Amino acid sequence: MTRQQAWETVCEFTKSEGLRKHALAVETCVVAYAKKFGEDVDKWSLTAVLHDFDWEIHPNAPDHPMLGEPILAERGVSEEIRRAILSHANYSGVPRESLLEKTLFACDELAGFITAISYVKPTRSVMEVDAKSVRKKMKDKAFARSVSRDDIVNGAAEMGVDLDQHIQFCIEAMKANAAELGLAG
Repeated sequence: MTRQQAWETVCEFTKSEGLRKHALAVETCVVAYAKKFGEDVDKWSLTAVLHDFDWEIHPNAPDHPMLGEPILAERGVSEEIRRAILSHANYSGVPRESLLEKTLFACDELAGFITAISYVKPTRSVMEVDAKSVRKKMKDKAFARSVSRDDIVNGAAEMGVDLDQHIQFCIEAMKANAAELGLAG
């Protein structure tokens, strides 16, 4: 599957502009890590773009992403990518083993949280976000309450990276792609 086909799959199943932007935000962070680690950028990109493609048709655990996985298999998505997508759900029973799997998990909730923080900034821009503001908002349980703070913390730990460095790395990646993500202000 090409990146274009992956995006078309996302758009076929995902009508929410917010969820489409989430896929792009996660892709932005995951691809930045792929480049940093010298990994297969195309594979990591496809994984991140597709990770929540079925969320609107399967919005409840454990349906997402388990019921989406056969759709991806039918469309020729590799087992490695499908496994990584399954592993991003803690309840899937698929342990995160590869660096790709760990990176997808580490970037998923964080990208959404950074986006939410960007929206409450005066300019509605990721350019105003830094690791300190993310850490502060993580303590506010009423803010973006659907975002799992534990997943953010555990994701960085599973990757073996410092949480603040991980947060700042993802912010910088998202800043570089702010216009496409709708976070340029």
